[in-house]
Amino acid sequence: MKGDKPAYRTIDEYIAMFPAETQKILQELRATIHAAAPGAVEKISYQMPAFALKGNLVYFAAWKDHIGFYPTSSGTQAFQQEISTYEFSKGTVKFPIDQPLPLDLISRIVKFRVAENLKKAAGK
Repeated sequence: MKGDKPAYRTIDEYIAMFPAETQKILQELRATIHAAAPGAVEKISYQMPAFALKGNLVYFAAWKDHIGFYPTSSGTQAFQQEISTYEFSKGTVKFPIDQPLPLDLISRIVKFRVAENLKKAAGK
């Protein structure tokens, strides 16, 4: 990468940077997010794939040993019990790259974030 600018401008370009196996996982995650938040818009933010709907919803990124999922601190807090089997911290969940993604859990977290953003937007 040159300077602070990412070498990609779209989620497609981001995913294309990875090996085929990782691309498959990222596409599966992307499809799950789209299904849970059909009105969300894709973007690159903080040099990561992100989805927005009345504000930022979730981010994700591929790393050597895990897929980072970033549903903000409210997303991790609301699902703390269910994500406890994974490494997590405030706003971050690390899904091991060698295990299937918990797509149902991810979908529920995204739906929670959609409801949260819509409620916040309605209150403005």
